[in-house]
Order: sequence, then C-alpha cells, then structure tokens
Amino acid sequence: MEAAASRNSVPAERARPFFAFVLAVITVAALLGAVPLARLPGQVADLPAAFWVMAGLAVLVDARPFTPPGRRQSSAVFPSTCFTFAIMLGWGLAPAIAVQAAAVVVSSWRMRHVWWRAAFNASQYAIALSAAYGVSRLADLEKIGWGDVAVVAAAAAAWFVVKYGSVTIAVRLLFGGRWWAMFRQGLPFELLSMGALLLLSPVLLAAAQASAALIPLVVVPLYAVYRMARLSTEQEERSRVDPLTGLANRKALLGEVADQVPAHAERLANGGTDGHLALLVLDLDRFKHVNDALGHAVGDRLLVEVGGRLTGVVRPGDIVARLGGDEFAILAPGLAGVEDARDLAARVVEALAEPVALDGLPLDVSGSVGIAVYPAHGEDFATLLRHADVAMYDAKHRGDTVAVYAPESDHNSPERLSLLADLRRTLDHTGSREITMYYQPQIAIDTGEVVGVEALLRWRHPRHGMVDPEELIRVAEQSAVMRLLTRRVVDDVIEQVAKWSAAGLDLRAAVNVSVRDLHDGEIVDQIADLLVRYSLPAERVQLEITESALMADPRRVLATIARLDKIGVAIALDDFGTGYSSMQHLRRLPLAEVKVDRSFVLGMATDADDAAIVRSVIELAGALGLRVVAEGVEDERTWRLLHAAGCHVAQGWFYARPMPAEELVAWLSRYRALKPNGPTEEPA
Repeated sequence: MEAAASRNSVPAERARPFFAFVLAVITVAALLGAVPLARLPGQVADLPAAFWVMAGLAVLVDARPFTPPGRRQSSAVFPSTCFTFAIMLGWGLAPAIAVQAAAVVVSSWRMRHVWWRAAFNASQYAIALSAAYGVSRLADLEKIGWGDVAVVAAAAAAWFVVKYGSVTIAVRLLFGGRWWAMFRQGLPFELLSMGALLLLSPVLLAAAQASAALIPLVVVPLYAVYRMARLSTEQEERSRVDPLTGLANRKALLGEVADQVPAHAERLANGGTDGHLALLVLDLDRFKHVNDALGHAVGDRLLVEVGGRLTGVVRPGDIVARLGGDEFAILAPGLAGVEDARDLAARVVEALAEPVALDGLPLDVSGSVGIAVYPAHGEDFATLLRHADVAMYDAKHRGDTVAVYAPESDHNSPERLSLLADLRRTLDHTGSREITMYYQPQIAIDTGEVVGVEALLRWRHPRHGMVDPEELIRVAEQSAVMRLLTRRVVDDVIEQVAKWSAAGLDLRAAVNVSVRDLHDGEIVDQIADLLVRYSLPAERVQLEITESALMADPRRVLATIARLDKIGVAIALDDFGTGYSSMQHLRRLPLAEVKVDRSFVLGMATDADDAAIVRSVIELAGALGLRVVAEGVEDERTWRLLHAAGCHVAQGWFYARPMPAEELVAWLSRYRALKPNGPTEEPA
C-alpha cells in the first residue's frame, strides 16, 4: 500500500502547478479525441476479427505492466502500446484511443491508481496516438515501401516524444529539479523498451492482414521484451547494491545525490527550510583487529550488523550505503541545516555504542563520522564525499566521534592535487632529473669523523621551483604515489652509496620512510635485491622511522622492522620524544639509534627544559645501548652542550647544509675534523 500511496500523492506545495498540467493534458486529449470518438459507434460493425483479437490482447497484457524502480514510476512499460499503435495504423485513431483507454483502466486498477491519474495516463496516450496518426497519414499502409517504413518510424518517434515529454514534465512538477536532467534520467531505458514495442506494431499489422490467427504469436516477442526490461532492471539493481550487507553501494549513492540535488536547489531558491542535504561518512575503528583476530567471516558478520543498526536509526527517506571495507555513508535529504545532520550523527554514534555479540563474544564497535552539507560544502557527489571524508579523518585525528567539514582541515586543495599529479608524472619518467637527493653529513662529536649521511629528498618543479620538502611529503603520503616515491628514493640512495664505496668512501646513508612503506614487505625485498645487485654490506643502509608511524599500525610495522633487522639493515627512531609510548618502543624495537627531535635541540642552548629533555633522552638511550643522534645543531654552544651530555653524533648547519652527492665529495675532501677538546673553528 505504501508504494501505491506514494504514486498517488502530490506534495502540497506542488499541487497547484501539477494539477494544472494534468487538467491541461486531459483537456487537450478531449479536444483531439472528441470528434473521432463520436464517429466510433458507426465504425464498430465494420471492424474485423483481427481488430478484436488485438483489442483483447491489449487489455489482457496490461493487466501486468512492468514498472522500473526509481522516481520515474509513472513511466512503466505497458505492452498494450504495441497493439494500440498497430490498431491506429490499421483502423484509425478512434479505435486505438478507445482500446488504449480500456487498457489503462485495467492497468490502473492493478496498480491502484486514483481516478485522476488514470484519466491523465489515458489522455497522454490519446495525444501521443493523435500525433502519430497525423504523421502516419503520409504513408500507404496497404502496400508498404521503404518510404512508408520511414513514415511509420517517424510516427513512432512522434508518439514517443509526446508521451515521454509529458511524463517528464509531470515528474519534474511532482519532484522538482532540472527539466533536462529529468528528461535524460530514463531516456535509454525508455528508448529501448518503448521503441521495441512501437516498431513491432507494423509487423503485427502485416501479420493481422494475412490472418487474425497469427496475432497471438506476437505475445512471445512481447514477453521477450518484458523479460528483457525486467532482467535489465534487475541487473541494474544488483549493480547498485552491496552484496554483503544488502545496502546501497557507491554507484547507487551517486545516483541518489544526482537526483536529490536539483530538488533541494529548487527548495532553497523558493525559500524552503528543508533545502539542505547531508552526506555522512562513517569509518569504523579497529575493524582490522577483528579481521586479524577472528577472521574475515566474523568481520563480515560485524559489517552486516553495523549496516542493520544504521538502517534502524535513520529517518524514512534517508539512504544508508556501504562504500567499501568498513566505510559506510548516510544520505539525509530535507534537512534544515548542519545541526540536523549533527543530530543524525549523534544517533549513529549512540547506536554503535552497544557492543555487538557474535558467537557469544561482545565486540566493541565505534567509529568516526564526517559530515558534509549541501550546498555549503559542495554541490555534487564527488565534492560532498571528499569533504565528508576530510571531516571524518579530522574527527579521527582529534580523537572525536563527529566532525563537520571545515576548509582549514582540508589538505587536498586543487593546487595540492595538481602538484600530486605532477609528482606522479615525474616519478613515471625514470630519467627525470626533477627528483634529486641531497645529503647532510652526520659527525661523531668526540672525534669529528664523518660517520654517515642522511638522504634528504628534493624536488625542483619546472614551474614552482624547489618544492618545500614537508609539503612534498604531505602531498604524497596520503596516496599511492608515496610508494612510488619511496621506491625511487631507495633506488637512488643505495646506488649512490655503492658509487661512493667503489670510490673508497665508506659512508652509511640513512633514509626516511613513511608508515605506508612499512605496511608490507615490499621495501624489505627491494632493499635486499639492491644490496645483492651492488654487492653492498647491509650496514651501509639505515632506515629512519617515526613513532607516529609505529602507532598507526604497530603489528604490521613491527613485522617489517623485524625483517629489516634480520637482513642487517639498521633502524633509527626519528623525531624521538614527539610520539607516543616512547619507553615501550625503545624496549621492544630492534633499534640501532635514536634521533633527538630538532625542536628540542634548537632550544637547548637557551631553554633549560629543552636541555633537560635532551640530556634525559641521551641517558636513557645510553642505558639501552643505543647510539644518539642530535639533529638541528646550528651553533657551537649547542654542539658543546651535546658533547657534555654524552651525545654520540650530530648533524646540522653547524657542520654543513644538505648538498647534492657531487658537492658532498668535494666537501669531504676539504673537511677538517672538529673535536670539542681542540681549537674552536667553523667546519670547512
């Protein structure tokens, strides 16, 4: 009953223009059909058996019309069209209008249409048949030639344009939105289904002229058209449904947003209070732990349960979708503003607060929700989804459950996306010289000996010049480009270390890697292959990782680090003191050194607290047998304080700035070791 009620209801604010159009269509149909129908009683006695067979079949087949899903519910497939168009071609306009009206009565009864809708549908057919009849009079249907076939096709086109156009106008008046968008929405399906029915009509008429007994045979191809339409729609429906949860998928969500946006734009333009549309993106926390600990089958059941809970808290008319993995989305139309979206997000969070019991095991489910609202945060699906994603990650970063999109949280500006595309193109060209490595010496404080270098990435953009290294990493690390970048860096650095080794320079090079690089064993295999290729000892390569990388996914990162340690590649913990659970990591990890973050080193000469932190880190690392490297050493006083504190290695502008490989060789040739107990002088 709900479906029937929705087909028969008209929003109060749209009733006046909609019913005015309905009345206009009925009036035009009455004017066009009045004279032909008045003459019909005199024609009935002369109508042949073929006509009556067609008329009976037309009414019979419309007892079960096929209505495709979606908002164009008035645009159903009525098989009677084939018979009534053939009747119009063979016996004139009035018999066709009368039979079509009878078929409409039957189909309207089956579909529970109200009287005005039945009258409106019959009137649309009457006008379409009148237009087609006017065109068909140009053909000689007694002896059909090629020109006559073209006329019949033109008549079918006239029928289609009138019928489909009137339906489109009605749908637009009923639901709002742009007329052209409404017109295109169902056009491919309608052309295929209705075109097949209309163009089958002249074949049916030719068969009827031979023998009325041949007419029922057309039911078979009509059934084929019916099945084709149904199978096509079922396939389309399956392509819009997530197979695991039964929820809408990304494709369905995209289509729904495209449908809803024009209507909401019209509401806002008319001063409506319900013209906002919210897209909420939910990402579950720790879902991977469930898959790893209990298996994917349990994880799938958990996703189904989450989908059910989301469906239970949304309003009628809201769309719940699964975007993939453990990410869900909710489309909420007809909102007054952001606060309504926040209320919905709060209900979602509350619904997930209760543990999910699977096989007697209670599983805690929580997540972060990002909100983007039309039109303030975007006017199309792609923009709204991206901004909702940004808000969701902002919520995760802040440890919150809900966040509304804010431009200042969006690091994916058009400029940055353009820069990312340029970076990918550069990496795809292996011979490109835009990406280069600079090297900063690392000096043993006690002896002044150069014990290694840190490899630092530089990108000279053809238009923007030298790109800031931090900006470069921010651009790459949230995308698959980071893996390509790391591969290029590791290749270049190990090749350079091999060249130095062949020239008699035994330097260790430290390379920074991101959390993405440590999620699988690819980087381990790459380094192992390169060490074999260049016959290079593993101790000549060192990887630097940050504590934040460890915290992102400790289990997978630790597994990769263990493999690196096994092949002899040293690991350094970078930016030490700025992450989390530092003491635990120092105890558990196979580390060779820790690097004191430059933010502490830079201030230790003037800030007692920074100096105390640096001394504490050095003492702790020394107790654990780890080498300590201080980065950001820029003056003599800091250098001497580090020596007094027992720091092993220093790097910074006090010794040398980062430089290309060829400049480093020249710098090494003129470098004179600087010892704390010797005479004070600036390094060369």
